Amino acid sequence: MTQWTKRFSLEGRRALVTGATKGIGFETCRVLADAGADIAAVGRDEAGLAEVCKAVEALGRKCVPIAADLATVEGPKAAARKALEAFGTIDILVNNAGVTTLKSIIDTPVDDWEWVNNVNLRAPYLLAQALVPNMIKQRMGKVINISSQSGVVALDDHGAYGASKGGLNMLTKVMTVEWAKHNVQSNSICPTVILTPMGEMVWGDPAKGDPMKAKIPAGRFGRTTEVADLILFLASSASDMICGQTILLDGGFTAQ
Repeated sequence: MTQWTKRFSLEGRRALVTGATKGIGFETCRVLADAGADIAAVGRDEAGLAEVCKAVEALGRKCVPIAADLATVEGPKAAARKALEAFGTIDILVNNAGVTTLKSIIDTPVDDWEWVNNVNLRAPYLLAQALVPNMIKQRMGKVINISSQSGVVALDDHGAYGASKGGLNMLTKVMTVEWAKHNVQSNSICPTVILTPMGEMVWGDPAKGDPMKAKIPAGRFGRTTEVADLILFLASSASDMICGQTILLDGGFTAQ
């Protein structure tokens, strides 16, 4: 193995990926496994978990399916426990699971606000709280939070979602202040529109999607593999000096 390949290898590492059954999460499991990692795949859809495990195992890696509802307090805690029981430790935590509700701030019920923030912000905090102590003990770990460009710039009808992702970006910075000294790197990725099932739900209608696409200098929406490849870089030792960053993967949307 050449030196540059070693720096990007995840051989012998164990990763927990939430929202693993579709979109960015599914592709992330596949990409990390291809780089050598074993995967704890967390999601609500048991059939989808079986599919992602099939894809990971086809690459010669171990996959542990973990069914969990991340909107609850117990869901993330139970997922972390099951992952630790299976692997002993988790070296890479990818907080990818996300939900949204498309309503103006005035029209957003408290229940919707809490659901979005519980999944998008509280679950990453609970998972990190459960898994990072082992990373600190072994003096090695990666926390990669999948945020959004709407956690950096405001979009109509994204009050609850934008607040949850802006909070996740700040949580990432505090993680860095507390954990970087233990060789645990934390970063957040803020993609523009990625045409996952959730992206299709929000932006699939050309009447809404085309004006958004016109604001992106690259002239297109992102691909799941482009997010997964950035996750791979941040999960590898090649990125060890990158800590506490809010990385825009937005085709230039925020450059204007």
